[in-house]
Amino acid sequence: MTDVTGPVGPAEIAAAAELLEGVAITTPMEESRWLSALVGGPVLLKCENLQRTGSFKIRGAYVRMSRLSADERARGVVAASAGNHAQGVALAAQMLGIKATVFMPEGAPIPKLNATRGYGAEVVFHGAILDEALARAIEYAEETGAVLIHPFDHADIVAGQATCGLEILAQAPEAATVLVPTGGGGLVAGVALAIKAHRPDVRLVGVQAEGAAAYPGSLAAGEPVALASMTTMADGIAVARPGQVPFAAIERLVDEVVTVSEESISRALVLLLERAKLVVEPAGAVAVAAILDQPEKYATPAVAVLSGGNVDPLLLSKLIRHGLASAGRYLNIAVRIPDRPGGLARLLGELADCGANVLEVVHERTSGSLSIDEVEVHVQLETRGPEHTEAVLTRLREHGYRVTASES
Repeated sequence: MTDVTGPVGPAEIAAAAELLEGVAITTPMEESRWLSALVGGPVLLKCENLQRTGSFKIRGAYVRMSRLSADERARGVVAASAGNHAQGVALAAQMLGIKATVFMPEGAPIPKLNATRGYGAEVVFHGAILDEALARAIEYAEETGAVLIHPFDHADIVAGQATCGLEILAQAPEAATVLVPTGGGGLVAGVALAIKAHRPDVRLVGVQAEGAAAYPGSLAAGEPVALASMTTMADGIAVARPGQVPFAAIERLVDEVVTVSEESISRALVLLLERAKLVVEPAGAVAVAAILDQPEKYATPAVAVLSGGNVDPLLLSKLIRHGLASAGRYLNIAVRIPDRPGGLARLLGELADCGANVLEVVHERTSGSLSIDEVEVHVQLETRGPEHTEAVLTRLREHGYRVTASES
C-alpha cells in the first residue's frame, strides 16, 4: 500500500485507474457554447457532478480502501465529511464489505446525509465545520482501531483523484488551461500531477471560495496554515487547513490559486442550470465562477471541472434567487403613491407595460416619513437583466413616481 507521504507519479496514477475500472465512470466532457462565446475560445465542462455518488470523491475513497489489508478491513473505517467524501466512503465500503462510520458537521446537506446512510454507513454529527468533525474522526480511529479515510491528505486519495486528470488529457488533449475547485486540495493536486506529467505547458488553476480560502495564505507562508474562520455556501470546499500531501504537489505544480465571491458562485450555479442544464452544487460551480469573473484571463481551450452536484433542493431554490439577484434579475423597489383608489392598480399597470414580473407587494401605511395622503409600496420584481432593470426605473420616474431601488 502506498505510504501516506509517498510519491504519486504516473505509475501510481495508472494503478489507481486500473483499480477504478468498473467502479468510477468516465464522466462527460461537454463544450459550453455560452462560455466559449464569452471567453472567445472553447470552454469545456468536465462533469464530475455526474460521477457515481454525485462527485469525484468515489475515485480517491475506493483506491484508498481497496488497498487496506484484511485486518484493516475487519476493523472498519471512519471518515469525516460535509457530504461528498462521506458518500464516496460509504459506497466504497458497501462495495468492499467494510463497516463505515462517518462524522459530519452539524447542518450537513440532507441529500448528502440521506445518501450516505443509504449506502449503509453510520452517520454521527459533530462540530460546526469539517475540521471539527475530522478531529473527532481521528479520535474515534484512535479509540476503536478503525482506519481513518482522510478526505484529501493521503497519497492513495490523491492518486485516485488524479484519474480525473487522465480523463481530461484524453478528452481535451489540446487544453491550455484547467480550472479545478479547491478545498483541502486532493482533487487539484491529483489533476495537476496527472496532467503536468504529460503536458507541463498546461496552466493549472485552483479555485477557492473567498470566504474559505486557505491556500493563498498557506502558499505565501510556504506551509499549510489554518484559517481562523470560514463563511461560504460552498460547503464542499470549506476546509480551514490544506493537507500536507496535496500541498506539496500544489506548491510545485499548480500555477495559481484564485478566489471567487459568493455572488459569483451563485451566478455560475444558476447559469449552469439555465444554460447547460446541469445541476451543480456551490463548490462544483467555482471554476465556472472564476471564468465568469475574468473571461479574458484564461487561455483556451479551457476546462472547468464541475466537482460535484449534491445540493439540497431547498438550498438550491435559495441559491437560484441569490444567483438571479447577482445577475441583476431581481429588483426591490419602494414607491410612494397617493392613498386613493386606483393608485396601486396604476403602478402595477406601469410595471406590466414595461414587462416586469411582480413577485411580491407590501403596503406600508404607518411611517413618520409619509404624509397623511400617501402610502409606500414595496414591490419585488423579476426583470430580464441590468438593462431591463434600468428601463423599468426610468419609466417609473418619467411617469412621476418617487422610486428607491435595490437589487436583492
